[in-house]
Amino acid sequence: MLLFLSQEPEARPGLPPGAAAAGLGPAPGMSVCGEAVGAGSLPSELVVHIFSFLAGPDRLRASAACSHWRECLFYPALWPRLRLSLRVSPAERPRLEFLMRKCGWFVRELRVQFAADNYPSSSGGGGGGAAVAAVASEGAAAAGDGEAPPLCPRWLDLLRTYLELVLCVLSSVRNNRNLQKLSLFGDISILQQHGSISNTYLGKVDPDGKKIKQIQQLFEEILGNSRQLKWLSCGFMLQIVTPTSLSSLSNPIANTMEHLSLLDNHIPGNTTLITAVELERFVNLRSLALDFCDFTAEMARVLADSNHVPLHRLSLLVHSVSIMHKSLDSMPEDENWKALTRNSTNLRVYIMAFDVKSDDMLRILKPSIPLERIHFDSYITCVSGAVVDLISRQYDKFLTHFILMNDVIDMSGFPDLSDNRNEDPLVLLAWRCTRLSLLAVHGYTVWAHNLIAIARLRGSDLKVLEVTEESIDFDQGELADQDVDPVHNLIEQVSLGLGRPWHAVMDIELLSVFTEPTCHFYREMQSFSEGI
Repeated sequence: MLLFLSQEPEARPGLPPGAAAAGLGPAPGMSVCGEAVGAGSLPSELVVHIFSFLAGPDRLRASAACSHWRECLFYPALWPRLRLSLRVSPAERPRLEFLMRKCGWFVRELRVQFAADNYPSSSGGGGGGAAVAAVASEGAAAAGDGEAPPLCPRWLDLLRTYLELVLCVLSSVRNNRNLQKLSLFGDISILQQHGSISNTYLGKVDPDGKKIKQIQQLFEEILGNSRQLKWLSCGFMLQIVTPTSLSSLSNPIANTMEHLSLLDNHIPGNTTLITAVELERFVNLRSLALDFCDFTAEMARVLADSNHVPLHRLSLLVHSVSIMHKSLDSMPEDENWKALTRNSTNLRVYIMAFDVKSDDMLRILKPSIPLERIHFDSYITCVSGAVVDLISRQYDKFLTHFILMNDVIDMSGFPDLSDNRNEDPLVLLAWRCTRLSLLAVHGYTVWAHNLIAIARLRGSDLKVLEVTEESIDFDQGELADQDVDPVHNLIEQVSLGLGRPWHAVMDIELLSVFTEPTCHFYREMQSFSEGI
């Protein structure tokens, strides 16, 4: 749309052909009929209209043309939504403050993610789990007998910066009554497996708790001032949401809310961020994301009530830390799921299980759950073949996504799901689940002949088949046949089965599903819920 600034000048009435090109007539910047000519003289409405056709980076470059264009850059109509991925770094603060000062008061959709990939971590395949191990070992190495491990200075600085950035974001939107979608994600869950950081690191960074209280008050102000809020998502934001936060929402706003996501691994004991009584106000909710231990049988009964609109998406995070501190005794039983699906016939469920024991998963996976997507991620414990077999039998009509990730360090090799079984559970999964479109595996043994069988069973309907090279193993007979290259044969046969070229994933970081687990859950939950 900006090409008109550099086009060849057109012939003007009263001038001979080619006169304009030859430079005859008024020169650029001179006046015509007493008015200036040039980009800076365009009306603001026209500049804003031009900007509306440009992507964000192009708008920024175009705004450098002149001061008038810079003034038009932050016109509200140009920034209905703002999606930011922030490094937890002091260098981000001035840029963030400028952007939020310009846009925070009018933006309708705000999505902020504090990038986890900049957190201090050791080299390794696990992302967040590696970071946990690195920080834990760093503290333990310096600890003496009977002494508490010293705090890591890097994490103290990180947490201090994190609180400042959160304050900057929340303070800028506190009076925004146009806000319709608010989504915040920032998982800095340090030492989850060794105790919460809130009592140690936060005690040093915010000794009197003023910053945390200020953040909580700002969040409640945003909810209390909202007049159009339809989507509220707050994932793993350290102590931002409290059990009383939702009470700040007025009844009219709660009654019209369409998506609610509240996840925080740092809340103490059996505390929950929302109760079944509070959920009764959200009668128009179509999408919900919670910690599995917070989703009780009573909540399922509330959502199954005829006064509630049908629920379309339910995302549940099953975390070993939550199970450790809470209980599975209040979870929905199969009759609760049946009642819920009767009222919500189009309901689909996404579950991510992080380091959950197989015995617990067998309790959780009720037959009547309309399970569409499931993701297992492990740093300590592995999934059993019995769990995979149960999933393929119970959810054959619903399952589309199956992800199996394992970063357990075991020198004896990857676990083999087909041990002591007549059929490989992954092959049975591909055979039974006719809607399966994504299968990703790392850290579990996948035999080459089983991989070929999976590709043949699902064919081109299996849109994504990702298996890391180190997870693939070959039978001795395949390796002994000197006339056939087993790797080349595998690639050829799987490609034929899928009807497209296929290769094993050479590096775990190249997996499309590879990321820090909570970050993946947040990202997947967002797309899952927005896909209604």
